[in-house]
Amino acid sequence: MAKATPATAALEKAGIAFTLRTYDYDPNAAKIGLQAAQALGIAPERVLKTLMARAGNAVVCVLAPSDKEVSLKRLASAAGAKDAAMLPPAEAERVTGYHVGGISPLGQKKKSRAYIERTALAHPTVLVNGGRRGLQIELSPGDLVRAIGAKAADLC
Repeated sequence: MAKATPATAALEKAGIAFTLRTYDYDPNAAKIGLQAAQALGIAPERVLKTLMARAGNAVVCVLAPSDKEVSLKRLASAAGAKDAAMLPPAEAERVTGYHVGGISPLGQKKKSRAYIERTALAHPTVLVNGGRRGLQIELSPGDLVRAIGAKAADLC
């Protein structure tokens, strides 16, 4: 079994059931979420990528299917901001406490508002990064939303 991360610790503390999935992380993959989905043999729309962005002056966490692109205009609208932009990798790492390729929406160093693509809620389970490269957490989307206080929105 993979060793604990702040993400798995947060779920255990909240009493939320989850399953860990490991895979061989490819640091050269063009799209990390798609590589994870392929390596695990899971439909890419069920593997959610974790993106860190700025909506107005606020840092936000964004969860979207790995096979979709987030619309910054839609994200800004969902967050009630005039604009939105992705955080540079170094800032995302500093804010979350995780390395790029291993950023989890769970157990981040600084809690930020979270948004999840509405279509992700239709699946019985989804996968999110477990807090390190090559580790995914599978759980119900409802439990994920409750764990991070995410707001569902049309982001893609």
